Amino acid sequence: MPLPPHVADLTSIDLLLSVAELGSIGRAGRAHGMSQPAASARIRALERRVGAPLLKRGARGTVLTEFGELVASWAAPVVRSAADLATAIATLHAERIGHVQIAASQTVAEYLLPRWLVTLHSLLPHIVPSLSSGNSTVVAEKVLAGSADIGFIESPSVPGALAHRMVAVDELVLVVPPGHSWASTAPSAAEIVATALVTREAGSGTRSAYEAAVAAAGLGQPTAPLLEVSSTTAIKSAVAAGIGGAVLSSLAVAPELAAGTLVRVPIPGLVLRRRLMAIWPEGRTPTGPAAELLRVATTTQP
Repeated sequence: MPLPPHVADLTSIDLLLSVAELGSIGRAGRAHGMSQPAASARIRALERRVGAPLLKRGARGTVLTEFGELVASWAAPVVRSAADLATAIATLHAERIGHVQIAASQTVAEYLLPRWLVTLHSLLPHIVPSLSSGNSTVVAEKVLAGSADIGFIESPSVPGALAHRMVAVDELVLVVPPGHSWASTAPSAAEIVATALVTREAGSGTRSAYEAAVAAAGLGQPTAPLLEVSSTTAIKSAVAAGIGGAVLSSLAVAPELAAGTLVRVPIPGLVLRRRLMAIWPEGRTPTGPAAELLRVATTTQP
C-alpha cells in the first residue's frame, strides 16, 4: 500500500538519526553530502510532515525533542532495513553483471563458442561465463526455464515463446570412412535416405535439420538410425571405425576431412545448409554480457 507522506522520505529520517548521533545538523549534513542549510531545510520539512518539532538547540548542540526521540526509535529499524535492501539489490546487480549463463547445442558449444568467449573476455574481462551444452531441445528448455540468459541452437525451427536471431550459417555433410563403397561411387539421394546412418539422438539440431531437408526434397523420412549417439565426437569415431556413414556439421568434421580419415559424400538434390540461431524469451531482449555475446556472435565469421 502507499506510504503516508510523513514516512515516505527515508533520507530525511536517516538525516534525523545522524543529528541524534552527531549532535549537530551541520555535521549530519556533511555525513550525508549536503550543506547545513539543505540539511536544516530537510529537517524542517520533516517536522511539518509529522506535525511536531523534532530538534531543539541547546548549549551542548542540537538534540532531539521528546517527540523526536520517539520518532527516531521507531525509525531506526526501518532505516536499517532500507540499507539492507539497498545492499542486497547492489549485490544482486553485481552478480548479474559479472556472470552470464549460456546454453548451447553441441556444434555451437564445441566449434563456435570458444572463439566468441575469447572475444567476449577481451571486451569484458571481469565477466565469468557459465556454459552448459546439450541438444537444441534441451537448450530451448533451459532458456524458457530461465536457467540460461541466452541460448544457441542449430535446429531448423525455434520453439514458441522464444525470440531469435541468426548468428551463423552451417552446412551438413555426409561422411564415410575412406574404405566405404560410397567413397568411390557416389550414391543417389534416395539410396542415402534408405540407408541407416549413425545419428545423434532425437531432439538434436543436426538430426532435425537433416530430416527436415529430406522431407522438403520429397524423399519422405530417413530410415531408422543404425546407431544413436549423444556425442559428435563419438559419431566421428564410429564412422571412422567403419560402422556406417553419418550426416554431421561441416564445422565438426573439417579436421578429419583435411586429414583424410573421413571422406565427404555428395548428396544430389539435397540442400543441407542450416541457420544457427541465438534464442531468448520473447519480450526480454538480452542485456549486459548476454547482449554483448550476441553482438560478438553475429559479427564473427565461422
